[in-house]
Amino acid sequence: MAYSEFSLAKAKQDFSLSILEKRNIFASVSELTASNLLVETLNYNLDIALGSNSEKARSELIIAPILVDLRRQLHEQVSLFSGVDFTVDNSKGLNGTCDFIITKSPEILILTAPVITVVEAKKENINGGLGQCAAEMVAAQIFNEQAANEIKTIYGAVTTDNIWQFLKLEKQTLTIDLSEYYLKDVNKILGILASGVSQEG
Repeated sequence: MAYSEFSLAKAKQDFSLSILEKRNIFASVSELTASNLLVETLNYNLDIALGSNSEKARSELIIAPILVDLRRQLHEQVSLFSGVDFTVDNSKGLNGTCDFIITKSPEILILTAPVITVVEAKKENINGGLGQCAAEMVAAQIFNEQAANEIKTIYGAVTTDNIWQFLKLEKQTLTIDLSEYYLKDVNKILGILASGVSQEG
């Protein structure tokens, strides 16, 4: 068992999650204006990423630059990990590689609690990634608890690069924002990603 094998139904059952589905749960979150460097990078990279039509290219050329810009704009309050093993509990199937993990820690050599956000890249199917992302969020919650560095909310995102959908996990309640955000709304995407950093923990 690994993160990639979780459907949303299986994650709900295995981890006793209550699922709330709502629209616009991040509507009140302030935008964070993308840097000129990010805007130029996305404009240049987009054709290459779409042309190659691979998950890896989209991750490297679109998603990673957005997350790096987030780190830069937050003055390195957060660290970014890409494609790292995040084995937390093999017995629960909480093992495997996460596409991206954002931690509320300046350390870049070691993945250090608290994990605040996981981002899962999917080539086309957002819904197909929700269960995997949910399992990774549960793992992040356990990882933080084990380090005695708990925070109230774990955030998650599933993205095709052009479309982003956000989730949040508070205790056993997983809230899925049914609203979709598009790459043209990158300032809003950055704002939602940044909102997790302001919480205490």
